Amino acid sequence: MNQPSVPRFSIVSGAQVRDLLRGREDRVMRVVEAAYRLHGAGATVNPDSYFLTFPDRPSARIIALPASVRGDVAVHGVKWISSFPENVEVGLPRAAAVLILNDARTGYPFACLESSIISAARTAASAAVAARAICRQRGTRPTRVGFFGAGLIARYIHAYLAASGFRFDEIGVHDLSAAHATGFREYLERTGAGPVTVHDKPERLVRSADLVVFATTAARPHVTDPAWLDHRPLVLHVSLRDLGTDVVLSAFNVADDVEHCMKADTSLHLTEQRVGDRSFVAGDLYGVLRGTVRCPADRPVVFSPFGLGVLDIAVARYVYDEVAAAGELSRIPDFFADLERYG
Repeated sequence: MNQPSVPRFSIVSGAQVRDLLRGREDRVMRVVEAAYRLHGAGATVNPDSYFLTFPDRPSARIIALPASVRGDVAVHGVKWISSFPENVEVGLPRAAAVLILNDARTGYPFACLESSIISAARTAASAAVAARAICRQRGTRPTRVGFFGAGLIARYIHAYLAASGFRFDEIGVHDLSAAHATGFREYLERTGAGPVTVHDKPERLVRSADLVVFATTAARPHVTDPAWLDHRPLVLHVSLRDLGTDVVLSAFNVADDVEHCMKADTSLHLTEQRVGDRSFVAGDLYGVLRGTVRCPADRPVVFSPFGLGVLDIAVARYVYDEVAAAGELSRIPDFFADLERYG
């Protein structure tokens, strides 16, 4: 057995992450789908996320997502991501994040990566993987998409849906901020997307789309009328807290991980508290990918992804390996010191 050595410690910047992932949406989706399959097969450890909250700033939080992935990924790690919505008002992104990768054999951390881009990419990849698998089962192909929330995550989800082969004849946008909605519309038009309509009424946005993306910072449900989904759309409920319990109960529900979604006052958690069980959830994305969960075409389907740390770890490992292969790692010499047991 080879004697393990202390790994060298490296920093991977946000610019490196951005440049590496740009144009590789299909590869990231394969990484994310593989991570879901490993998770479903029991080859991961994904504890609860840990929330640091502040009595004087109830809208802000910092979350730790520890995780471990076996298989070809073979790494442990943790993402540390802040969400301070008020940042947007002063021109800063809402979220900022770093991610630490730990060696699977020794436990030593060997890299720190800027992770807001990794987080956005894995979130978008998760949504796109689910949309592709669910639409394949339903035998439908959405031609009208509506984005409820017009921030960074919406932009990434649009890019990943496009990379998955989705083409839309109509795109709708709604945001509480007219300026944000306009900015997102201008971005979409620059990408050559189809006609873009900004809806001032949320109901019009939802009813106008057969694929609805919720990417908001909502803390409690605000879409409470099941009739809004009478046209049986696919809903990517990425922000998790937008739908009232009546809406949830009217839909066919799929989670990325049922246990993880049943906490922190998500819409699924609130519904569980109301009805006393989880029978309203049909299953998880792993079941959809394997074909053991079948999504119907005659009911609205809601996909609720809690956002698993194993996805961040898998994408971060891919980024690290690619940057290392290119010889572009920024090494920190002597990061670990005083390694002799007795000096």
